[in-house]
Amino acid sequence: MKWFKDIHNRQIRLTDERQEHIEVDHPEMFGQISRIQETLLNPDVIVRSRTDPYVELFYRHYKTTPVTEKYLCVVVKVLTNDMFIITAYFTDKIKRGEILWKRK
Repeated sequence: MKWFKDIHNRQIRLTDERQEHIEVDHPEMFGQISRIQETLLNPDVIVRSRTDPYVELFYRHYKTTPVTEKYLCVVVKVLTNDMFIITAYFTDKIKRGEILWKRK
């Protein structure tokens, strides 16, 4: 298991099972752990999921990725005493939803 901190200094865990899911289901994410950490610590924007109020989507734009210019989206479940990464993937756009934090 890996532990990360986010921009709000909250502890977020990434289990081995979730890391395997990310790297198997999204092969372009293999070897991108440092970018996941960077996105949590220094996102461009954080959006609340429209389908689950306990999920926050951390986005950071990268000019170069294994799949061209994209945003990295790190999906984090936020419970009272636990925060963990559900998945992470590259995407073309930021999903709509309540903006919880945005870079100035």
